[in-house]
Amino acid sequence: MRRSSRDQRTTLLIDDIVRKEQYPPIASSPPAVSIPPRPPNQPSIPPKQAPSSQPETPPKSPTEPSGAPPLKSPEQPTTTTPKEPPSNEPQAPPKPPLLEPPKSPHELTTPPPFDSSGHPAKASPKLPFVIGVSGGTASGKTAVCNMISDRLRNSQRLYDCRVVLIGQDSFYRGRSSTEVELKHAPESNFDDPDAFDKEKLLECIQKLKSGQSVQVPQYNFKKQCSDSYLQVDPCDVLILEGILILQCPHVRGLLDMKIFIDKDADVRLASRIKRDTNELGRNVTSVLEQYLKFVKPAFDTHIFPSRKHADFIIPNGVENHFAMDTILQQVQKKIGYHNLCYTLTNLNVIEPTNQMRCMHTLIRDKEISKHDFIFQSERLVHLVVEKGLAWFPSTHFTEKQVTTPQGELYKGLSFSKKLCGVSIDRSGEGMEKALRACCAEIDIGKILFLGPDQVHETLPKDISERNILLLDPVLASGESAIQAIKRLKDKGVPESQIILLNIISAPEGIERVCKQFPALKVVTSEIDVGLNKQGKVIPGMGDFGGRYFGTHDC
Repeated sequence: MRRSSRDQRTTLLIDDIVRKEQYPPIASSPPAVSIPPRPPNQPSIPPKQAPSSQPETPPKSPTEPSGAPPLKSPEQPTTTTPKEPPSNEPQAPPKPPLLEPPKSPHELTTPPPFDSSGHPAKASPKLPFVIGVSGGTASGKTAVCNMISDRLRNSQRLYDCRVVLIGQDSFYRGRSSTEVELKHAPESNFDDPDAFDKEKLLECIQKLKSGQSVQVPQYNFKKQCSDSYLQVDPCDVLILEGILILQCPHVRGLLDMKIFIDKDADVRLASRIKRDTNELGRNVTSVLEQYLKFVKPAFDTHIFPSRKHADFIIPNGVENHFAMDTILQQVQKKIGYHNLCYTLTNLNVIEPTNQMRCMHTLIRDKEISKHDFIFQSERLVHLVVEKGLAWFPSTHFTEKQVTTPQGELYKGLSFSKKLCGVSIDRSGEGMEKALRACCAEIDIGKILFLGPDQVHETLPKDISERNILLLDPVLASGESAIQAIKRLKDKGVPESQIILLNIISAPEGIERVCKQFPALKVVTSEIDVGLNKQGKVIPGMGDFGGRYFGTHDC
């Protein structure tokens, strides 16, 4: 029997682990974490339905999980409001509807900070980040969850991060407490998917994701039923642990990160015997009989196949220190994305793709050639520039009609206001070529900080009438960007006409810039872990200007 106590996908590849046998021998040194390939027929989460004019529907029922096909809800009564008599007083124009929030509550792109009329849009509500940890029996899932929880609670970058751990064991279906059934309790199949109350589990996850408190059942293995309940309040990070967490597609659709603990079968069996004999008072014979009859077949049929759905696979659990450090770093990074994107409405992080991840890998490699560094960094700057141009409000565009080579008319758009690029220091000049590739006739100004009180600037005379694309490839502490923004404001440029473009950014710099200039927009391709003691972005990519112009040996 089992004991009762126990949040877009990362493509990080530290070491490729090929499992040649189903139960490999224990390695002398633990291998690093691996990331499994995505299977071609993996079920995907259907997109949310478009908004309609019908009244708002009640909260989803426990059998209607998000990420799964929605169930029909009962019809809602339509209420009518009596029309008010006409008045001679002028009526205020109706407020325009706000833009839709992102489809996924944790995708890295944020809604534009302005609606179609140019008014500030409301921020999306902050939702908990959900992590699912799965693996075979006695594989060390609880130990991994506790280490992740402790690291997040003690993280200085995540401030007061509230972490909640819920075990799938709490959701076993209750059984009769007669002596006959309890006598044959070891014969009960606790590893079968039907042994769990999935509806109750989904209900709890959905309520926590919507910011509600829930009553989590506490399963008593000796009584074979839930004899108490524990109230769990809303949290910042929710960790779900269980052998079949990744097996149910409805549960998988609610997870933002999926982890699988892979440990040798013999080690797991030894750990299970030790646990059940010490904690539950069972004998070795009954543990082995249950393992061979239920546990091992369930692992082969249900648990091990769910391994393909994991974002990360950790061989040997917490004993694999290198893998655990990498996982913890990625967890902090993803939660940092989540916190920043839903706290700062003027931040836009480009949605990551495998191709963009490859470009980041190349420009961060200290062994890459100057030619390849320039080529790959300009590809990333293209993406950032296009994302920045797309973030201008619709009021900045006018309709334009052209004639195609086939003699047909095409109705499109053109910019109604002038654009201007402004590079910060020499590193910003490395982004100018890619900017001109996107906007061929754009004027580009410069702001150079030569010393504490020495600033050289070359800007157009009508700078206050232009939309500014501020170029700063690496946003570290944000000091240079803040000084450049202040000088533009001194020239009469409104904050709302400035978009700061970065390749990589540190959370400290993003928070500082976005909070000091709330009407300004920031576009970046990736948020790094943070700053080191020297104030450098880590993992970072070194001196961008020096590497781009070939004047610094990284």
